[in-house]
Amino acid sequence: MNSEKAAVSGKQLTRKQRKELARRLWSQDPGLDVVHRDAAGIDIGSREHYVAVGPDRDPQPVRCFGCFTADLHRMAEWLKACGVKTVAMQSTGVYWVPVYDILQQHGLEVWLVNARHTRSLPGRKSDVQESQWLLKLHTYGLLNNSFRPPAEIRALRTYWRQRAEHVGAAGTAIQRMQKALTEMNVQLAQVISDLSGVTGQAILRAIVAGERDGVRLAQLKDPRIQSSQEEIAKSLQGHWLPEQVFVLRQQLELYDYHHKQMAECDQQLQAGLQSLPSQPCRPAESSEAARPDRAGGRKRKPKGNQPVFDLQAEQVRIAGVDLTRIDGVDVMTAQTIYSEFGPDMSPWRTEAHFASHLGLCPDNRISGGKVLKRGTRKVVHPVATALRLAATTLIRSKSYLGAQFRRLRTKLGAPKAITAMAHKLARLVYRMLKYGQEYVDKGLAFYEQKYRQQQRQQLAKKAKELGFQLVEIKAVA
Repeated sequence: MNSEKAAVSGKQLTRKQRKELARRLWSQDPGLDVVHRDAAGIDIGSREHYVAVGPDRDPQPVRCFGCFTADLHRMAEWLKACGVKTVAMQSTGVYWVPVYDILQQHGLEVWLVNARHTRSLPGRKSDVQESQWLLKLHTYGLLNNSFRPPAEIRALRTYWRQRAEHVGAAGTAIQRMQKALTEMNVQLAQVISDLSGVTGQAILRAIVAGERDGVRLAQLKDPRIQSSQEEIAKSLQGHWLPEQVFVLRQQLELYDYHHKQMAECDQQLQAGLQSLPSQPCRPAESSEAARPDRAGGRKRKPKGNQPVFDLQAEQVRIAGVDLTRIDGVDVMTAQTIYSEFGPDMSPWRTEAHFASHLGLCPDNRISGGKVLKRGTRKVVHPVATALRLAATTLIRSKSYLGAQFRRLRTKLGAPKAITAMAHKLARLVYRMLKYGQEYVDKGLAFYEQKYRQQQRQQLAKKAKELGFQLVEIKAVA
């Protein structure tokens, strides 16, 4: 076949001849090494799955199976009877999850591949051709397996994502309460910053209970509220509409319901964390006095929507390191990382692979030595979103990372600087979890000194290229 390609390389072929040659090269000699010989491909669907094996494995190499559990077990038994050891399938919605689990139960190695990596060949219009195409790609090792955490981490991920849904729904209920108050011209938000706080909730529940006197409602204010009772009473002078009070009552009930569901998620999350094995901790990290958020050994109360139990202590126990030592990374961000990946970073060889998995690495499109497009891959991942939010909090941080973020923000602009700092945070997280390294902030002064030294070196290099020499001027006392 190589001689045939060499013979026609110097000739001008017609379109028909080129298509015939390409078809013959693909079917007889693809020029690739077989990596997975005992392979199969599955085209996942909502009602039925098409499974393809090699033509030498079965007289009917492509079969269709239903989506019921009995059909999936029958599929696995047929694959094992055909001598298949590894299976490739696309991540189509959530329909692949039961197929993945049942095939793993039968001892098959399952590869979950990205649909973007398998759609480059045109002309495949049927499910049969799709399954055969997956089989061919997987046989020659042209597909990458997607990361899927262990079962215990998947359980934590389910609880944490469900809890996040309730947190978002509770926030929506607060917004609708604010809308109802605004339509009644009750300007409570002008004097109280948070309606979900102690004072806001007390006043809202009193309004729903039938209280309309602004002076009595203002007496419910917490001593920490800076506004006076007179200002609060003045803001509560509105025209009370029965339909808006009805909406306010229903939104309060929804708010209480979602917080009750969050408490149940916290119970399941705590039980799931306690079932994970402990990792040895460094003495400095296990000491209460050495923790930056625990002065004098006193535990800080949970803020905002944090779980009521000591989530940070559980994180340190299962990982052996404290990710909250990194500036910008709080307990909620760290829990998002643990719920999505767990404390094990072995699936990624380097920190660059981990950052690329999150879509935080540059993905420049280059053709003919020219950069066509700059930017990162479009990856929607909860951890990437959490790290970007963590990066935005560094704008006022008096730390090494804060100074670096402000410099990047001035040089690159806010969007690119946020992505760059999220990339930096991802690398720090990988190092701490992979190697057990302890993060120590070197401070703002160290960064300024290091940056000044870099600027001096660059200026000296530029001056040398132009034939000059820099001379340091000492400040006169």
